[in-house]
Amino acid sequence: MKKFFFVLLGSFSLATAAHAQPGGGGFPRITPEERAARIHQKLDSAFKLDPKVLANLDTALVALYKTQEARRQELMAGGMPDRETFQAEMKKFSDAQNDMLKAVLDKDQYEIWKEKIAPSMRPQRPPGGGGPGGGNN
Repeated sequence: MKKFFFVLLGSFSLATAAHAQPGGGGFPRITPEERAARIHQKLDSAFKLDPKVLANLDTALVALYKTQEARRQELMAGGMPDRETFQAEMKKFSDAQNDMLKAVLDKDQYEIWKEKIAPSMRPQRPPGGGGPGGGNN
C-alpha cells in the first residue's frame, strides 16, 4: 500500500509541475476522466477490488493522464516530433500507469490484466490502415 501512495504522490507532483497548453488536435480525444473510468470498470468487473483502492487509483490515473496530455501538447507545439522521441516520452507514462496497477493488483491479477484485459482496451484500427490512402483501392 505504501508503494501505491508513493506512486500516487509522484503522479500528483507531475500533474502539478506540468501545465496544459490550449488548442491543437484534429480529432476529439477521450478525456482523462473517461480513460480512468474505463480502467476502473474493467478492474472492478474482473477483480472486485476495494472501492477505496479504486477511487485512489482513479485519482492517480486522472492526474497521470492530464500530465500525459500536457506533455503531448508540448511535443506537438513545435510541429510533429520524430517518432522515436514521441514514443519514448509516451512510454514513460505507460510505465507509470503499469506501476500504479502493480501497486493495487497482486501478481496473478496483473498478469491477467496485461495478457487479457489491456489488449482488449486498445483502439481497434479499421481494415486497410484506416488513414487516407491506407487501403487497397
